[in-house]
Amino acid sequence: MPRYARVLLKLSGEAFCRADGDAVDMACVDKIAGEVAATRALGVQVAVVVGGGNIVRGAALSGKGMKRTTADHMGMLATIINGLAIQEALESRNVPTRVMTSIHLQALAEPFIRRRAVRHLEKGRVVIFASGTGNPYFSTDTAAALRAKEVDAEIVLKATKVDGVYEADPERNSDARRFEKLSYMEVLTRQLKVMDATAVTLCMEQRMPILVFSMNEPGNIQRAVLGETIGTIIG
Repeated sequence: MPRYARVLLKLSGEAFCRADGDAVDMACVDKIAGEVAATRALGVQVAVVVGGGNIVRGAALSGKGMKRTTADHMGMLATIINGLAIQEALESRNVPTRVMTSIHLQALAEPFIRRRAVRHLEKGRVVIFASGTGNPYFSTDTAAALRAKEVDAEIVLKATKVDGVYEADPERNSDARRFEKLSYMEVLTRQLKVMDATAVTLCMEQRMPILVFSMNEPGNIQRAVLGETIGTIIG
């Protein structure tokens, strides 16, 4: 029996590709779609927020001389590309979807309207939120925290390439300790790089729990919604 009835899954752009492959690798996207479809089959309503770092990172472009607002808008467009990719992969599995964006692209996606998004979820559609919050200077992590609260999700599922939150980078320090539980303030005061501070603060103010777990382990999204102990819970 699922522990959660409605969840928001946050996917980074790096989930859509391999390190040495194309910016959007449909084999990677299809793997994600399979996990999402299996989670929906449990009777769980699933919303997804996608990043775009596999194509464009606004902050990185800004550091190379581009105006931050322009760079961030390019990053928003990159998330829409990823959103359309996962929509295609899900619908090839006969999973109904809607892509909703914060910036208007009527030929490609619906504009984000909270009540409409909730209705889509109630009808069993996977709702894919793209283009972040629609504003520069805000990350897709912040968009995930915001959309989760707006659609009354019960938890933010933050899928990453590692199996939780560590005290240091586990790829550089093999002795780094993984946390099973953290408070929001511990994440902020320790400056743990799991989500940006704005996203963590918003979740703290709204009492929205965050589960950080590895996307590389098949079945982890289902384990998360079933309430099994995986990753790191922040709350």
